[in-house]
Amino acid sequence: MLKPIQITKNRYRFRPTLVGVVITLICIPLFIKLGLWQYNKAQQKLQVQTAYNHAEVDEAIAFPLQELDGKNIEDWKFKRVSVTGVYETQYQFLLDNQVEGKQVGFNVITPLRVEHTAQYVLVNRGWILGNDTHSDLPTFATPEGLQTIIGQIWVPSKKIFTLESKSNAVNGQQGWPMVWQNMDIAGYRERVPFPVSDMVIKLDHRSNAGGFVRNWQVSADRITTHIGYAYQWFGFAFSALLIFMYMSFEKIRPADDSIHDAK
Repeated sequence: MLKPIQITKNRYRFRPTLVGVVITLICIPLFIKLGLWQYNKAQQKLQVQTAYNHAEVDEAIAFPLQELDGKNIEDWKFKRVSVTGVYETQYQFLLDNQVEGKQVGFNVITPLRVEHTAQYVLVNRGWILGNDTHSDLPTFATPEGLQTIIGQIWVPSKKIFTLESKSNAVNGQQGWPMVWQNMDIAGYRERVPFPVSDMVIKLDHRSNAGGFVRNWQVSADRITTHIGYAYQWFGFAFSALLIFMYMSFEKIRPADDSIHDAK
């Protein structure tokens, strides 16, 4: 049978309960883990913002056609690139649930056929406002002819959770799903008759190649919010320790002294 821990010193006794020990051992690591999670999210967004700021002043490099097989793709994240080609409007789509200035709309995603090749890359042309009725899709123009695209590389996550099915996702003409809930490169490849890069280009906000609202910067408020949440979780961990210590210490009463001396 386990005996309770008991330490007596200077008229105070440390005697934690088993329940208190168990709860504290669960809560403190959990709160620290959640704090580190929020802190890491803030650092990731800060890295994205730093990379974006560097890309603003860096010289645009040629889009890496040799990397379309996915090798070393992480090395190209956030780099500023340039590529010339023609927009393929038949296979463009709207990325749903995009927020700009507290308004909900879509990002316009258009494939670009790279000049003198059979390769394609998706271009995020920016944000447009949705209509009052969600099923009533907004109209937008796409420039024709050769376009020189300058923008920043974005590598969409392959971890996608969606409740939509391919059979009921069709809401465009000729069976093409015009609205997508996620940037699903693998799903897009299954639907189109041409090879597509794993990378997406976010069109530079200074470009005239058919762009819309392009506030690609990470909001400083989001970084501050994550830092605030991190400190909050760390504070919970520290508070849990203080509560445990406070509830585990008790002052020895005179009657307890007499019993202790008699022993």
